[in-house]
Amino acid sequence: MTNNLKKRFTAEQVAALNQKFENSSAQEILEWATYLHPRIALATSFQAQGVVLIDMFVKINKKARIFTLDTGRLNEETYEVMDAIRSKYGATIEVLFPDKSEVEEMVGTHGPNLFYKGKDQRFLCCDIRKVRPLDNYLPNLDGWITSIRKDQTENRADANRFELDELHGGILKINPLVDWTSKEVWDYIKEHKVPYNKLHDLGYPSIGCAPCTRAVKDGEDPRAGRWWWESDSDKECGLHINHNINE
Repeated sequence: MTNNLKKRFTAEQVAALNQKFENSSAQEILEWATYLHPRIALATSFQAQGVVLIDMFVKINKKARIFTLDTGRLNEETYEVMDAIRSKYGATIEVLFPDKSEVEEMVGTHGPNLFYKGKDQRFLCCDIRKVRPLDNYLPNLDGWITSIRKDQTENRADANRFELDELHGGILKINPLVDWTSKEVWDYIKEHKVPYNKLHDLGYPSIGCAPCTRAVKDGEDPRAGRWWWESDSDKECGLHINHNINE
């Protein structure tokens, strides 16, 4: 494969990859992913599992592509860990921003905190600030790497190591940590001294935008702090599941 040609995988090829790497480590999956470099990138929001993948990927490929979505509403602690990652690994982080005019129109019409007014408006905010920038970025790639795990939400329970991402033109989606537990993530962070978001120490198992994330209480579901005013137990922003938003 040459770097200027798009590589597309069939369902049969993806099934074969899942069979081949069924018992492989996350590092072995990432080593295989370098086959697609530079047309593959790691997505991260700098949560615990995300920084684990950064540590692994950069050690395998010093030129690994890493990108993040800056919604304009992130916590300061997220920017701090982003800087710590840059410093420790010498990594270049591609930062994707939402379209300025779309944000201005949304805020002008619905207000800056529209997400508290109903699920449709929350989906709209996630769509403009996160989903659309990702949709604009991924067509330039043959595949992307995520840090989703099966134990995070019901929607992710059936995720595989390799998937055809039909939401994004059928490119390859790679989930090296899909079978990892939270304990395994934190054991890796401690063993390898990986920088992490300090909000995790304050009771935030899952971290998104500042106004949409809070700490959770003992015994609460780890995702309870995401969009905490909503009663649904299975919450997503739209990056991994389609909400069919139409403005």
